[in-house]
Amino acid sequence: MTSLIIQLATAEDTERLGQDLALALVKGDLVTLSGDLGAGKSTLARGLIRTIANDGTYEVPSPTFTIVQSYPELRLPISHVDLYRLSSGEEIDELGLDEALEDGAVLVEWPERADDALAKPTIRINLLNDGDGRKAEIEGEAASLARLQRSLSIRTFLGRAGYATADRRYLLGDASARGYETVDTGCVRPLILMNSPYNPGGPILRDGKTYMQIAHLSQSVTAFVAINQLLRSNGFYVPQIMSDDLDNGFLLLENLGSEGILDDKGAPIVERYEASVRLLARMHERSWARDIEVAKNRSHHVHDFDRDAMMIEVELLSDWYVRRMSGKPLTPEQKDEYVGAWDIVFSQLTNSEKSLVQRDFHSPNILWRSEATGTDRVGLIDFQDAMIGPSAYDVASLVLDARVTIDPALQKHLLDAYIEERRSRDASFNEAAFLQAFSIMAAQRNAKILGIFVRLDERDGKPYYLKHLPRIQTYLASALVHPSLKPVREWCEKMGILSLELQ
Repeated sequence: MTSLIIQLATAEDTERLGQDLALALVKGDLVTLSGDLGAGKSTLARGLIRTIANDGTYEVPSPTFTIVQSYPELRLPISHVDLYRLSSGEEIDELGLDEALEDGAVLVEWPERADDALAKPTIRINLLNDGDGRKAEIEGEAASLARLQRSLSIRTFLGRAGYATADRRYLLGDASARGYETVDTGCVRPLILMNSPYNPGGPILRDGKTYMQIAHLSQSVTAFVAINQLLRSNGFYVPQIMSDDLDNGFLLLENLGSEGILDDKGAPIVERYEASVRLLARMHERSWARDIEVAKNRSHHVHDFDRDAMMIEVELLSDWYVRRMSGKPLTPEQKDEYVGAWDIVFSQLTNSEKSLVQRDFHSPNILWRSEATGTDRVGLIDFQDAMIGPSAYDVASLVLDARVTIDPALQKHLLDAYIEERRSRDASFNEAAFLQAFSIMAAQRNAKILGIFVRLDERDGKPYYLKHLPRIQTYLASALVHPSLKPVREWCEKMGILSLELQ
């Protein structure tokens, strides 16, 4: 069993260890805290629970007399257990800890009172007094301890940036391996910590490449830094990078706030969507560098959104969504017909206008900066997967927002605004060619998303995204009306997938 030792000179250090531990926990973790009276077990537990509660003043009563204090309402439900008053290990079964581990994590003080009746802990912490204060001896299962060690590495990274004692709070995890935290440095607005370890990309699928390599998805923070630099140098507002550790995948970023382009009921704010689509029009006028130097001996190449990348994405629909809808996988002949239909469609993009494609240009990744003017009002994030591809792609991503219902009238308004902006600055803009590419890219993107959201449920245990499927089904059906999509539309009609309900 792997182990590490952490020096804790003060009670604040002990509480910060609880904070760092909290940001490493996942459902199913059993953490035990051993140590004499006054060794700091309750201090560490308080720091942990307050961090998960995202509240530095959250009430954390001692479970000494209740034995179990449960917090089911937290982001990660926590059961805080104190076995000091336990009569014998036989009473453990009555505490319901197995059930608690199914839904969240369990933190146990005085585990030695359980007489080996506890399940095997994933992390074991022993707090000891020594000459300079306290120290924590930590052992754990390899996977659990690796998560804790990465969290502690973030604390070290913050220390190098001058924020060793900053309060860390969970912000969000997205559909990828990335995670985000807020880092309270005492300024008006906390900074944002991006935690993005190198992603090797999963199994080899074809031609010696993984899905990520075929689809040209970023595998490290180098891509984010490069595209950030590229966008900023061209006058678009992206977060300032305050500090970076490219080797370990940590970035400390300017916080662009939480004001987006939706109102407090989650409906689109027309002015902000229009400003965003007009920003795309400005972006599509530019010429974009393909190779960006990020640091000494470290650069990033902006790939083409090529046929293979487009195809591997739409195959998510055939491999995941269709199987979910019909209850069975496609036959090889059906799959060949599907790929052939898309090949015909994609061949029509050969001469379409190309520009920088951010790839997920929609409401979750657009922040509204009301204090700014012009294009600076639109703050951009989550652009690390950018490529050079049909400029209509990002327009389709926004106009058919996967997370928000954009009614047909607003869709038309936004398309008209984009076309007007392009025409006003480029008399040669080809509206018909753009609308053709828009329909193809809208169908490609929504086919991909249908597959991804089913995969997130089935493979990754994230059913949250399924609620968006009816909207995306509607978007796909509307895109397939364009004559350019006839081969794919006919395949979908033959398979009956546009009329199937989610099983």
